[in-house]
Amino acid sequence: MPSPCDSQYAPAGNVGAALMLIDSRLKTVYDGKAGTDPQQRQLIDSFTASLGPGEADELVDGACTLIYMFMQWLRMAYEDHDRDVIEYVVPGFVASMRMMPKSIPPEVIPTMAGLIIAAGTGLSPNLWRKQYGDWTGDEMNALEATALLLAEHINRLTDDRDFATRVITEALSSAEQD
Repeated sequence: MPSPCDSQYAPAGNVGAALMLIDSRLKTVYDGKAGTDPQQRQLIDSFTASLGPGEADELVDGACTLIYMFMQWLRMAYEDHDRDVIEYVVPGFVASMRMMPKSIPPEVIPTMAGLIIAAGTGLSPNLWRKQYGDWTGDEMNALEATALLLAEHINRLTDDRDFATRVITEALSSAEQD
């Protein structure tokens, strides 16, 4: 019997916009300007401020879809080496989140860890989270950081700074062709 949190029931959201934000953040991190580029910050703030309530929900769903897709890619990559994705992703993820106390309140870290565990086991992150109520404001930075950290993990594994973005872009392109 399928779970009500099964990914087949989840809305995909605006994956393109979520990917654009994550890719932009990755480039900022890789250029050594993380948190210090005021023009980049202003562009992202303007973009997110321009979103209406429905569009913001679409962006959150898109970020959750990215998290799901990243975790599915990581699951397959680790299984190819007879390793468990949860064992190899979650501890480093939690440690990274704990190093960002100004942006990520400690109380949201368990929720984000649960989100990636849900995604790693084939459940929809947004449906899994939805069962606990509405998203909080504190969770928004953490959600973005979650997608960013997973993308960066993939890029590190592949030794390719654009790999995670390219995988999603190719998946979206092939879905449009079908």
